Amino acid sequence: MTRELFGTDGIRGKANRFPMTGEVAMHLGRALTRRLQGRHRPRIIIGKDTRRSCYLLESAIASGICSAGGDALLLGPMPTPAVAFLVRSMRADAGVMISASHNPYDDNGVKLFGPDGFKFSDEVELALEAQILQPPDESQWADGAAIGRTKRLDDALGRYVVFAKTAFPDGMTLDGVRVAVDCAHGAAYRVAPLALEELGAKVVPVGIAPNGININDGVGSLYPDHLANVVRENDCHIGICLDGDADRIIVVDENGVAVDGDQLMAMHAVRLIGEGRLHENTLVATVMSNLALDHCMADHGGRVLRTQVGDRYVVEAMRSGGYGLGGEQSGHVIFLSHGTTGDGLVCGLGVMGMMVREGRSVSELAKVLEPLPQVLVNVRVASKPPLDSLEQLQAQIRSVESELGTSGRVLVRYSGTERKARVMVEGPDIKRIQGLADELGATLVRATGG
Repeated sequence: MTRELFGTDGIRGKANRFPMTGEVAMHLGRALTRRLQGRHRPRIIIGKDTRRSCYLLESAIASGICSAGGDALLLGPMPTPAVAFLVRSMRADAGVMISASHNPYDDNGVKLFGPDGFKFSDEVELALEAQILQPPDESQWADGAAIGRTKRLDDALGRYVVFAKTAFPDGMTLDGVRVAVDCAHGAAYRVAPLALEELGAKVVPVGIAPNGININDGVGSLYPDHLANVVRENDCHIGICLDGDADRIIVVDENGVAVDGDQLMAMHAVRLIGEGRLHENTLVATVMSNLALDHCMADHGGRVLRTQVGDRYVVEAMRSGGYGLGGEQSGHVIFLSHGTTGDGLVCGLGVMGMMVREGRSVSELAKVLEPLPQVLVNVRVASKPPLDSLEQLQAQIRSVESELGTSGRVLVRYSGTERKARVMVEGPDIKRIQGLADELGATLVRATGG
């Protein structure tokens, strides 16, 4: 089946425009509840970030749930990993997170979690999509006492803070550690500073004044330079940049230098290999991760297993192979022993745990991985024909790959959530690979009418 609603990470689009409308959201709530109906009334948790349109979508999804005979439990603004955790913790039947992650405020999206806290499979999403797009059938709606209820879960924040702090070593504190935390005016604006303060850190908060339209606006994981200045100005030991729904992180070291997801995964993987706790010495990453990650893992007796782009596919490969650590260069880092999805706060606490336990700075820890120069060019496309059908582009890719040999690589793919294509080139010479990436991007624009 061709997807009309679901992309690589749920449904996403411009808020109050198809498919992110109140009507679709209500149908989604109904379809999800009908799928879960059995011997008891379904209970579905709903979290959201701080976009103004979340009010519209939250109400619509909750109405759909109640209309189909389920109960909706509202968390208010909470990180995506909090929804995944609370679904499991509360023995709920499903979880819904309303967020467009790192996108601007006028976009929005919906991510779905099953009772085990994992995102739904492609097959389940396609089945839900088919139900959502069918004409409404009132005969399947609840009536009378069967209509569901909506309840606000007032202690959700405290539950998640307690859970997140378990990622920090027992018996240790952050006393004397100065931490700058950028919450992107998003879902973690309350929980992240609170968790750090409870562990004893001196917290310098940034991006904690959401107004409905400033989420990700020059702050958060897409803009680590902003927090880098805060780190330097306040002589902080570490900075952590979260995105709008706090499932990804970029760390800033004590010198104001950004540390990406590949470096964070390498830090944790090497430590776990040394402790004999990384299953088959395998780290799961996507095709976007830097080639240096493979070299780093090989140097320490490990390997990288690569998947297509999307943290859900990383998690699927981890579960299939029994692997405990995986993630993306963009900052999704997943510890299956702790949670079921990327968690920026948990990853940041893990790094701080290494700092305190080993008495080493973030810059020292990050030296485990020296990334190859990498250029990523995003281009807008008017259509998305199969890439292997674009003969001129394929010939150009082969030429670039021949030039780079084993010292670099090329990856071209379409975005799963936007009308964009991404061209990534790695190699030893930054100026040369920038030129190659720009040339490939220009060819792709011409071929797709961008």
